[in-house]
Amino acid sequence: MASASRKCNIFGTKIIKFLPPLTRRISISIPNQKDGSDGFFSKLFVRRIEPTKESHSTMLSDKEIIYELQTHQVKPAFLDKYLGNYEKHVELSNDLKISELLASWVVGIGDQDQVIHLWRYTGGYAGVDTSLKILKENKDAQKLLKERLECLRLRQTQFLLPFSFWPSIEPRKGNNIYEIRSYILKPGTMIEWGNNWARAINYRQHNNEAYGGFFSQVGRLYNVHHIWCYSDMQTRKETREVAWRKPGWDECVAYTVPLIREMDARILLPNKFSPTQ
Repeated sequence: MASASRKCNIFGTKIIKFLPPLTRRISISIPNQKDGSDGFFSKLFVRRIEPTKESHSTMLSDKEIIYELQTHQVKPAFLDKYLGNYEKHVELSNDLKISELLASWVVGIGDQDQVIHLWRYTGGYAGVDTSLKILKENKDAQKLLKERLECLRLRQTQFLLPFSFWPSIEPRKGNNIYEIRSYILKPGTMIEWGNNWARAINYRQHNNEAYGGFFSQVGRLYNVHHIWCYSDMQTRKETREVAWRKPGWDECVAYTVPLIREMDARILLPNKFSPTQ
């Protein structure tokens, strides 16, 4: 069977791609730069990662600490009741010493009537199993859960691992806002993302804004969350502009953009019982 052909025009140059039956092969050549710098096209495509026998999680993180990101869609008229219930749930969890709430936020800009909680489990997944079992067998916890479900429209949870190159999570004081930037990556690109952000995080320390960086293990996969802390929206704007003025930040952005399928940003406001403010 003869191969089909297709013409396309990129920046005024005609390119013919031959499409054999059932397969499509695209060959991209990048001209050498005389000055040794990367060309424009080199930043549009993902660099090759060599095969490895190690899992992504082993290469990028310490698996002994597991984080849980809970996302709850609350019925608008039930927000106060829900937050009161969840505060009691946090107090009970502290008494049982099963897990640690690091942060609790309500979304201020983005998905409205959404509440996000970040929990930490020590001891790896064995610690997660123990915590879930204790909550399931505790009558007070189950009563609170039943009451809480009446306030919700939808709930979602993910188990995450922290990127090893991000700063350790520390509680913040004062009246801060937080930004959670969530990315859905193309499968197979997590190591490339980590390689670039291991450099990129150094450009984002102007105001100690890096709060936490995670990638998903259970739930929606190839999902990355970066959480930033700012004193206000104006500080956020100024801090991001400082990063763009630093040589090298634009390179990191250019290499990571092709890895992304979807991205989303939400501004978060700490709840009164949140350990980080």
